Amino acid sequence: MSEPRDVAPIVAGAGLGPVPAHVAVIMDGNGRWAKRRGLPRVAGHRRGADSVRAVIEAAVEQGVRHLTLFGFSSENWRRPADEISDLMGLLRHYLRAELAELHRNGIRLRIVGERDRLASDIVALIRNGEETTSGNTRLELTIALSYGGRAEIVAAARRLAEDVLAGKLRPEDIDEDRLAMRLWTAGVPDPDLLIRTSGEKRVSNFLLWQSAYTEFVFVDTLWPDFGKQEFADAISEFRRRERRFGSAGS
Repeated sequence: MSEPRDVAPIVAGAGLGPVPAHVAVIMDGNGRWAKRRGLPRVAGHRRGADSVRAVIEAAVEQGVRHLTLFGFSSENWRRPADEISDLMGLLRHYLRAELAELHRNGIRLRIVGERDRLASDIVALIRNGEETTSGNTRLELTIALSYGGRAEIVAAARRLAEDVLAGKLRPEDIDEDRLAMRLWTAGVPDPDLLIRTSGEKRVSNFLLWQSAYTEFVFVDTLWPDFGKQEFADAISEFRRRERRFGSAGS
């Protein structure tokens, strides 16, 4: 992991809250970045991979414990076949090329989403990456692939229904904790901060259950131009906020 350059680490100070334990990011704007430069969309996705590396490094440097990146949504399957093919090729390359670096730096990899929609070789690469890094504790990196928040909640509800039918659970025992433990993100704390790039101000079916009390930061920067400084700025904004979790304000 390289040393931070031109980005001062966030330190404790008057009026500042703690660094978020879990940061989630909707990485948006690759296509627009490429279009503005007269390049094919895949060029934006390739450049976006550099931002992924930078943000992972920044998360470690700033003391974030969990980082979740929205890599490919359920809705993205509707994109043109050639773009999907390019994205899957980049995913294969990332899983092969970056695993050793992640492992060397103590980062645990976790993938959530509908794996049955991914090619078998990609699923095998995912399984290998998760197994190889399972003992790492410096940062837990979760990448959402073929992911949709509504589909995740439906899958959790179906698992609860199956437990009830099997006599393992009574309907009156179903509560928020039991549902949360059947989500794809089970065991990962809810995000404290969610960042979305490119100026769009919506959650796009991402972490719908988990973001009930999450703070949101929307930035105009397109994802391929988002780096360590932008990440640090978002954390600084988060730390200046007062989180009440539904309690009465002052």
